[in-house]
Amino acid sequence: MPERSTRLRVRGAAAAGAVALAGAVALTGCSSDGGTGPRSTAGAPSPSPTSVWNASPASVAAVGDSITRGFDACSVLTDCPEVSWATGTDDGVRSLAVRLLGASKVASHSWNHAVSGARMAQLPEQMAQAAKDGPELVTVMIGANDACRDSVRLMTPVAGFRSSFEASLRQLRASAPEAQVYVSSVPDLKRLWSTGRGSPLGKQIWKLGICRSMLGDADDMGPEAVARRDAVRERVVAYNDVLREVCAEDERCRYDGGAVFDYRFTGAQLSRWDWFHPGRDGQARLAEIAYRKVTAAGPAA
Repeated sequence: MPERSTRLRVRGAAAAGAVALAGAVALTGCSSDGGTGPRSTAGAPSPSPTSVWNASPASVAAVGDSITRGFDACSVLTDCPEVSWATGTDDGVRSLAVRLLGASKVASHSWNHAVSGARMAQLPEQMAQAAKDGPELVTVMIGANDACRDSVRLMTPVAGFRSSFEASLRQLRASAPEAQVYVSSVPDLKRLWSTGRGSPLGKQIWKLGICRSMLGDADDMGPEAVARRDAVRERVVAYNDVLREVCAEDERCRYDGGAVFDYRFTGAQLSRWDWFHPGRDGQARLAEIAYRKVTAAGPAA
């Protein structure tokens, strides 16, 4: 009997120790695989991150190049900012600013700092100017001029393009840390060449020197010309990859997902003076794309 009683006491102590150990495991959150993180409840949904994106910004500043300045949309070789997709006042375009703010507030709550001919290297300076306005949203459309050079050799290197874009966002964040940024993809310049080359007048204008790397010798379909145009298109694709990747690192930046690059502009949507830049109708299409992306509930795809 004493031996049996001793065995019972030992078993009871072991059981009590097991219960205590199990309780300690539960309290410390140790998992069966040795991890020390908090245990998750089976079947419980993961919490959704709170979006910082405001789909109804109350002010807009635009930076970029000739497209945002409405170049060749109203008259030959001239800026026409009133038809700008970003901040214009033209009733037929209904710019992003008009759609977001209403026509009555565009003059006082939107600013256009884009410069025709600008390349990515000039964007930090434009961003600094935009930051002074204290905008809730900054639109960016730039990169076409980095590919549109006199030759393929002179196109902006991808590494330099990335460095300047990163510097631009840092410049903005230094003075306007909470400003949102909508980044448009660079248009498909090869598709614009393919569409515009059907216009004899357009091709005459192209000879003045517009985007020689893509538009030079517009009817030449020889292997060298084809390779040149393909090289320009590949560089534009690389630029868009940079815009997407750098923008993804900033929680207040939204890339258009390649929407402008993918858009198939028709002849009716191109400038009737150069058959390359967007005309009024093309500017309206850009405004539609931007409004859809800016006001989307979730991240732009």
